[in-house]
Amino acid sequence: MNRRHFFSTTSGCGLSLTSLLALSRVSRAASPQPRATDGDEVEQPDWQQRFSLTVGPKTAQGVDLAGTSHQVIQAAVDRVARVGGGTVRVMPGEYLFRNAVYLASGVRLIGAEPSAAAETILKKAASTRTELAHDSDWYDQEVTLKNADGFEVGDGIALQTKNTSNGATDIVKRTLVARSGNRFKLDKGLRKNFWTMGDATATTSFPILSGEFVEDIAIENLALDGNRANNALLDGNYAGCIFLQDCNRVEMRGVEARDYNGDGISWQICHDVVVENCHSHGNAQLGLHPGSGSQRPIIRGNRLDQNRIGIFFCWGVKNGLAEKNQVGGNEFGISIGHRDTDNLIRDNDVTNSTTVGVLFRPERGKTFAPHRNRVENNRIIDSGPADGVAIDVQGEVESITLSKNEIRETRAPEKRVGVRIGKDTRDIQLDDNAIEGMSEAVVDLR
Repeated sequence: MNRRHFFSTTSGCGLSLTSLLALSRVSRAASPQPRATDGDEVEQPDWQQRFSLTVGPKTAQGVDLAGTSHQVIQAAVDRVARVGGGTVRVMPGEYLFRNAVYLASGVRLIGAEPSAAAETILKKAASTRTELAHDSDWYDQEVTLKNADGFEVGDGIALQTKNTSNGATDIVKRTLVARSGNRFKLDKGLRKNFWTMGDATATTSFPILSGEFVEDIAIENLALDGNRANNALLDGNYAGCIFLQDCNRVEMRGVEARDYNGDGISWQICHDVVVENCHSHGNAQLGLHPGSGSQRPIIRGNRLDQNRIGIFFCWGVKNGLAEKNQVGGNEFGISIGHRDTDNLIRDNDVTNSTTVGVLFRPERGKTFAPHRNRVENNRIIDSGPADGVAIDVQGEVESITLSKNEIRETRAPEKRVGVRIGKDTRDIQLDDNAIEGMSEAVVDLR
């Protein structure tokens, strides 16, 4: 039966395609334990046991792969992925990383026990930096370093240069895979020009854990140490203790991301990411960075302190939820801006922000602004310097609701403001907020 004949027959029987799909759903509901079918990723049996490997120091008991480097964890991830997914368990100990561990679809990377999470430490090695000795063009797959001391085959590196056409900084991440003296082959071509006239450099910088174009992964009960004092800065659009790019359905729970010279946890164009009960602190840039285009992030029950920004909604983050987080001692507590729409920020404690508690960034006009966001039932306490602002709504943003927040200043009022509403905003609704201890509760510049 060809396709046309099939649909004409079903139409004659009074069954539309919608009806057939409905019947299929009923059939699934009646089969609580479906069979595994080749290629079917929608319905899978709930297997009681899946493949797992345990990684740990040579002295640990019950270890499948012994070692304390990124290589042994990467080997376990690759093996588990090869058999269709499962779990990599990391025993307590300190693991020194000279490159990222790249995660794979269907693999859970977890500490052995939640109680031992603080003792299961993935630590970045100190970075080494040098200039390039010769030019490398965008189609090349190698670089020559001026000083190769501290660089090894297998290292992860970040190449940076000033773009000689537009003055921007170009960055690519690569792995060193072969060597002759100061000359190194890369795992992939450059796709950017790295010329000495642009002050091109190579640095052993990388995320501790990374995922690119993977889905259905979990990271749990691990402490990630960025070794900030001994590492060069790498922007959160490229790295962090955890950096994810183009991923789907990611869960991170019980993770400590600390002291990275960049972001704690960053994800870019990643959908349905859940970050729960994590602690991101002491990072040079952002505690949590739901990045460009990320849809439906859930950020719940985390501690985010002593970062530049606690939670940074980047570009086009939509339908997100940030609730029950402790956001303390950051320069900005929560920042939301470029086309970040339809997000809910509720029941968070935002305390001791050194500049602003919650900031709606001004952006570049109405079409870029963060519309239709709701901020409710939060406690925003002691925000900014003497002229600080607890909630600052800037730019041409529209349809913002600030409801039932407790906005409080325990220091002297001085010139502090509870809520400041910018002159170009529209439809900013304030509903039953409690504002205490400020010089001015609300400043409306419209």
